[in-house]
Amino acid sequence: MLSAAVVSSSSSRIFSSSIGKTCSLYRSSIPSFFRLSVRSMADSAFKKIQIQRDDTTFDAYVVGKDDAPGIVVIQEWWGVDFEIKNHAIKISQLEPGFKALIPDLYRGKVGLDTAEAQHLMDGLDWPGAIKDIRASVNWLKSNGSKKVGVTGMCMGGALAIASSVLVPEVDAVVGFYGTPSSELADPAQAKAPVQAHFGELDNFVGFSDVTAAKNLEEKLKASGVAHEVHIYPGNGHAFLNRSPEGVSRRKSMGLSDEDEAAVELAWSRFNSWMKQYLA
Repeated sequence: MLSAAVVSSSSSRIFSSSIGKTCSLYRSSIPSFFRLSVRSMADSAFKKIQIQRDDTTFDAYVVGKDDAPGIVVIQEWWGVDFEIKNHAIKISQLEPGFKALIPDLYRGKVGLDTAEAQHLMDGLDWPGAIKDIRASVNWLKSNGSKKVGVTGMCMGGALAIASSVLVPEVDAVVGFYGTPSSELADPAQAKAPVQAHFGELDNFVGFSDVTAAKNLEEKLKASGVAHEVHIYPGNGHAFLNRSPEGVSRRKSMGLSDEDEAAVELAWSRFNSWMKQYLA
């Protein structure tokens, strides 16, 4: 197993250096009401549980029908904040209904600006995060979900795709705008069906830009698993984030594209993929 330091450094370096340039003004521009609201939104919809793996325990947040197919929803680099909870709630409400579980990879910490988020992602134990994801998949399978998929956005998208290689219990994967480092996982060795989504204007080079998306597609072809890679014209990074707070945050980061049709298309493709492989 690669050391956590090696994997963390190689997996986060490309994204954090690129986004750091894009978001240098973000800390000063974030409104005070926004910093307060991120702590409380959507919390009431979730059941908080604890999951044991190896010699550690971590919190997770569950929403949806007990006996529904399960989907592990992996956080963006911000942590378990309002937006990833919004996504999990939406997933739980898609037909025919899913049971969504968010593992807290940062152990309760949330980045309220890009500097904090970058610090948290740079310090992530990536092999440990994969273990958290595997434990989350197995928890769902032990608690009413016969089949379980994994999805994630940004950092979570990279981890979701890595899970198709490293977590044998996963039945399907959908990743949004993120690819894993070669040190963490080689998608050419994927064992579960993978669907991936990217914005054409995403400028996080080597992590989620069009070149990274096309490289991922070539690796998935080599794996032999069922796969789809979709690129959305005119859309940038994190284009799914459509809550008022999420839109405000994206604009503060210089991401001003708004394409509701692309968002709905991406969710429709997500739902079709998960229904196909988790039903």
